[in-house]
Amino acid sequence: MFYNQKIKKMTRYNKSDMVYKDYSWTAIKGDDPKITGEPDSTLFNRHEGYEVLYMINKCMVKWEFHSVSSGQKIEKMIRLHLPSDTRSQKNVYDWLDRNYNNY
Repeated sequence: MFYNQKIKKMTRYNKSDMVYKDYSWTAIKGDDPKITGEPDSTLFNRHEGYEVLYMINKCMVKWEFHSVSSGQKIEKMIRLHLPSDTRSQKNVYDWLDRNYNNY
């Protein structure tokens, strides 16, 4: 268990690692009842830094990625290739999962 916890900490992708610097950084309250901790039907904003970081970190933990370059690839996929009609967090997550190896 300790080993897995250590790995999860290593996979953290940070604001300083981000390729693009033009994100909005508007935080929502941590006690917001709409926050479930998992990708859901909530609309995803690809220009909101906190949402992009959340999605990158969700993917990196799930896929057991540990390098900044993996996070940057996910970030570039969101910015450059995510279809405009892919709007919910769940659909963004699923699209990234299906398409990661294509980019």
